[in-house]
Amino acid sequence: MDKIPSINEGIDLSVIRGLGYIPNFITGAEEKNLLESINREPWLNDLKRRVQHYGYKYDYRARSLNYSMYLGDLPAWVDPVVHKMRRRNLIDQNFDQLIVNEYLPGQGIAGHVDCQPCFGETIFALSLGSTCLMDFINIESKNIVSLLLEPRSLLIMSEEARYKWTHGIAGRKTDVYKGRSFPRKSRVSLTFRKVIF
Repeated sequence: MDKIPSINEGIDLSVIRGLGYIPNFITGAEEKNLLESINREPWLNDLKRRVQHYGYKYDYRARSLNYSMYLGDLPAWVDPVVHKMRRRNLIDQNFDQLIVNEYLPGQGIAGHVDCQPCFGETIFALSLGSTCLMDFINIESKNIVSLLLEPRSLLIMSEEARYKWTHGIAGRKTDVYKGRSFPRKSRVSLTFRKVIF
């Protein structure tokens, strides 16, 4: 594993119960292989950003999915990531839904809670290519906690992080975090979920 210090060291994530963050979850070589595999696949332009759906296709407008939206198994190129999650005892079941999102500088996503009737209790998101600042907002108190998602990092949302906080990314080209500027480059996120009906 690449031993690169995390900018988030010293940040207390316990204020959001169920939020986990693992920097350098994959190596630089693994990141390169994933990006090459992803870019060999076709992209959809359903949104303002490019996306790929695996397992089940998620309907963003209806915020739903069903059995008729099944596309097939997840691609083999994510197997090493899933095996690593299993080896680290992060999961005890298989994922059946994966969304790949590409964010260019200036692009973001509105704060949201992932569809509760659609997906299980834990969401995993792997970041590739670039940093970006993610904002978590408590639905009741409106308290805001920001975390810089670093390339190769794994974000885990369960419990309150999954259900009581929205997560989103502001549409800008540079993030300021801990007094430092982080210009954005092209970023790809892989969001792993378990479908429930």
